[in-house]
Amino acid sequence: MNIIYRKGNINDLTELKNLAIKSWRQFESKLTSDNWLKLYNTLTDDNTYTELLDKSTSIICTTDNDKVIGMAFLVPKGNPTDIYDKDWCYIRFVSVDPEFGGQGIGKKLTTICIATARQNNEGVIALHTSELMDKARHIYESIGFTILREIDKRLGKRYWLYKLDLTEKG
Repeated sequence: MNIIYRKGNINDLTELKNLAIKSWRQFESKLTSDNWLKLYNTLTDDNTYTELLDKSTSIICTTDNDKVIGMAFLVPKGNPTDIYDKDWCYIRFVSVDPEFGGQGIGKKLTTICIATARQNNEGVIALHTSELMDKARHIYESIGFTILREIDKRLGKRYWLYKLDLTEKG
């Protein structure tokens, strides 16, 4: 089986939602029922993906038969949030189908986002992740992201803001 990385688009919407539900369901038992419902509603809302597809570069990973098994979104600078500075680009929703975990897909999606950010002359790339995501945190740190600070809890869990300076060699 070949694994293919390509840009995602609105035609991938259903597959993106299916992947999100499948990959994030593993955390259901680690959240309160109210917090799982909040997350589930976000994962199943078309607007979650259409807004990201509109303002970001979507990188997806597919199998030979075009089944989406991984995704990440690179949001360019100029899109500040309560977490991200207006001068930073940032990565959102890195997700991998659990059946394909451990194959380097999450790391590859992240490195493609970094390479794209460099091509776009971004200076800083950031992301946030939680205590639920030990494997992801290890990947981000191995690539060179460092914790900038702990941010307010989300879904009842601890979260950290990570940052990587793209102007440094590496």
